[in-house]
Amino acid sequence: VWYHKPAINEELLQSLPNLKVVASAGVGIDHLDLKLLSSYGVKVSNTPFIVSTDTADMGMALMLASARRLVEGHEMAVSPDTEYFPVDWLGVEVSGATLGILGMGKIGYKVAERAKAFEMKILYHNRNQRKKEEENAVGAVYCKKIDDLLQQSDFVLLAVTLTPQTHKLIGKRELELMKPTATLINISRGLIVDQDALVEALQNKVIKAAALDVTYPEPLPRDHPLLKLKNVIITPHIGSATKKTRWVMMEEMAESIEAGLAGLPIPREVL
Repeated sequence: VWYHKPAINEELLQSLPNLKVVASAGVGIDHLDLKLLSSYGVKVSNTPFIVSTDTADMGMALMLASARRLVEGHEMAVSPDTEYFPVDWLGVEVSGATLGILGMGKIGYKVAERAKAFEMKILYHNRNQRKKEEENAVGAVYCKKIDDLLQQSDFVLLAVTLTPQTHKLIGKRELELMKPTATLINISRGLIVDQDALVEALQNKVIKAAALDVTYPEPLPRDHPLLKLKNVIITPHIGSATKKTRWVMMEEMAESIEAGLAGLPIPREVL
């Protein structure tokens, strides 16, 4: 399964009576009905570890690009209408700013490691608090309540798994808790954010900007209001899109399929 295709639904499962394993690219499994698959005796694997480094890099890239207005700057620099560069065209600082990470799993922690090098103050919220030595290694402070993190952060980065509990985790209320100078960065899943509320918040300057590697749907309809806003950067869900990582993802998927066909324990099986 690559980019959620083909759809693993009952119709497909009924047409494949000898199916033994579904190997899904990436870490997210929100597109798979695990109970349905289990009822057909089908096992599931994913590739959760290899994507972490590249996706964390992408989170930092989006934060830096948004803060320093790289997309707007490129457009200005190459525009045939540009005659001079305005001196009052300014971005915001990343170094020394406060980064709030929602979801301190493998990807979130790697983001924190990178943010430490930028001398950022790091806050995080997670289902479970990290060990003290892990917190100390990156200088991260645990926020038991999401609200505390949202109110204090200059950048809020989403690295949570999409579940019924995290569906539209960031809505109108949460956006209004953020600083009017804050930027929202999403490298997890589009449905973590109430997109209509985000559009409204960006249009009304409730928050400063957003940088999104994920949306819903993907791609957005070409007339979607998010595509018309200057204070938004959108990339085409490319968090893991490097040659090396995609190659290893395919190797791991093939390894899982071969193990499933041979009746062996499946590496990286989703239980």
